Amino acid sequence: MIWIEILAVVVVWLSFWSLIPRDEWWFRGADFPRLQILVLGFCAFVLLLIWDSPWDIWREILLVALIAALAYQLKMVLPYTFIWKNQVKKVREGQLDPKKQISILVSNVLTPNKKYDALISHIKTYQPDIVLTLETDEVWQKELSVIEPDYPYRVPVPLDNLYGMHLYSRLELSDTEVKFILSDEIPSIHTTVTLDSGNKVQLYCLHPKPPSPTEAKDSTLRDAELLIVGDQIKDLDESCIVMGDLNDVAWSRTTRLFQRISGLLDPRVGRHYVNTFHADYPLLRWSLDHVFHSTDFALVEMKRLPHMGSDHFPIYVVLQTGRIFEKIQQELEQTDADEEKAQAAIQQGIEKTEKEEKIVTDEIAQDYKS
Repeated sequence: MIWIEILAVVVVWLSFWSLIPRDEWWFRGADFPRLQILVLGFCAFVLLLIWDSPWDIWREILLVALIAALAYQLKMVLPYTFIWKNQVKKVREGQLDPKKQISILVSNVLTPNKKYDALISHIKTYQPDIVLTLETDEVWQKELSVIEPDYPYRVPVPLDNLYGMHLYSRLELSDTEVKFILSDEIPSIHTTVTLDSGNKVQLYCLHPKPPSPTEAKDSTLRDAELLIVGDQIKDLDESCIVMGDLNDVAWSRTTRLFQRISGLLDPRVGRHYVNTFHADYPLLRWSLDHVFHSTDFALVEMKRLPHMGSDHFPIYVVLQTGRIFEKIQQELEQTDADEEKAQAAIQQGIEKTEKEEKIVTDEIAQDYKS
């Protein structure tokens, strides 16, 4: 049947399309649905084998190509399953120390979503030390004011462009900055949180634009912002956490490069997917919301929280710091090629920003002359 061959061809094409080193959204979009492509690929593989039709050279070539595509997809997604080695150790019962722990709730709320009570209920149930909300505007800020008595340290950045963010903390924050790294529309929060033990942790809260036909036409600024932060972190000898909706999946080449550049670890590796988007479509989900951390943290708990009206599920992560973990956990190995790729992507992002700013300046000047 011709549709079996068409399905196999589509799987092969999508599998290797993302290998093309381009930043346009129609290339980078193939990074996201790898699980879905893998399932379709296995279906095509089985159907090709049982298809009651004489084998010919085309069918044999297609089968070999499909096997290669499936192997590639497995290579990308298997690290986020229980059969892989844990990148982050689990804190054992006898090692638990609440004073050295930090609990985090990250939630992209979806600005038009009005189910404020659903998120507030999650916050009251889990009582995290840190709450990071994304896509929050003035309305969300007002509705979330009921949690403020429990969160004396706050960094509000309400915006109406779907890129507002609010940071709420039970723990003391210091050296707080709201930065607009590459775009005046996209904020990020950089701060230091002090744990009950006295340990200080650098926090980076990010929400770059995704490559899509309705947002950024390419991934250049998203990639550059993530790698700029990674480049800053690599020179720090301090505890560090990067969190937020990165609008990129864990297995993309940019996110993996970010990990090698920054030295941060991903607690999902060797455990399970935490697919947070799209909350309304069970068959179309992947991981967009992330918590990465330095090697001195180990995992206490990690879970995806129930639907709260957004297109994203919230995530809840509890980490514990300790030098013992730093001794037994290793950051990913960075190569000279990684450094070159990162610096090239950063420079490309800076040049794109300067070009866009010049266009805006020229348009303003032209309007003034007119």
